[in-house]
Amino acid sequence: MMTPEKLREIYGSASPHAAAKVISQFDKHCRKFIEHATFLVLATSDGTNLDVSPKGDPAGFVEVESEKTLLIPDRPGNNRIDGLLNILAHPKVALLFMIPGVTETLRVNGTAEISDAPELCDRFEINGRSPKTVLRVFADEVFTHCGKAPMRGGLWKPTTWSESRPIAPLYEMIRDHSKMEVASTEQSYSEQRYRETLY
Repeated sequence: MMTPEKLREIYGSASPHAAAKVISQFDKHCRKFIEHATFLVLATSDGTNLDVSPKGDPAGFVEVESEKTLLIPDRPGNNRIDGLLNILAHPKVALLFMIPGVTETLRVNGTAEISDAPELCDRFEINGRSPKTVLRVFADEVFTHCGKAPMRGGLWKPTTWSESRPIAPLYEMIRDHSKMEVASTEQSYSEQRYRETLY
């Protein structure tokens, strides 16, 4: 049976820098990272089950509201709103920020609340459309993460990318998983359709 003691025996202790790098607010380095990030992953839980959700927009789409808080707009999607429902039940969240071409990532752990205040949502308007809600995240822990995993995966290395799509189109996967026929399914999940409905 695995225990914390057994894991430490296997892995050893964290380096002094790794152990001491966690801060509780957004300093100049964190602000610069968030300013340039175009993508993040949001992890939520309802207290029992877990969920991760991707979020992306032009650089600067997440606003550092204060040294302890972030604002994240929620853009149109499939309306499952798994993460938002989780936050209502259990407000603890984790974020992983990414900048294209930068191997390191930024991690934020904290709590979140959801706002639909028009004046707040309108601050994040793009192409004439405001998000329906904005997530306010209160930071507990903020720290950088080394770039080994993206380097191993060749995430930002074009020579590792497939020349053509290596998996089935999304409409096929959804059709097979749901066992449902949907009118104009292929068109609904095309790249052109994505671009038309981004905002």
